[in-house]
Amino acid sequence: MKKGYRKNFRDREPMEAMKVVVHNNDVAKALRTLKKKLQNEGVFNELRERVAFQTRGERRRLEKAAGRRRYLRNNKSRKKLEVTNERFRIHKDEK
Repeated sequence: MKKGYRKNFRDREPMEAMKVVVHNNDVAKALRTLKKKLQNEGVFNELRERVAFQTRGERRRLEKAAGRRRYLRNNKSRKKLEVTNERFRIHKDEK
């Protein structure tokens, strides 16, 4: 068996307890906060990895698609920034 073929999840350090405080009985907001924390920790991705086996080709395709989405998202935000800068320049030159 190749080294690194399977990730050993038990070798990871134990995570600290995650806490979410509910203010004014607003459970919906607390749930959103919890989901955001879990997403940032990578719990959902780890859970997805544990549920089903992914072939190398499948993993490669998913990573390529994710990279494409990141590229397009960054490109879109750059274009927005350029448009905003252009507007600012126009207003700055008029004064």
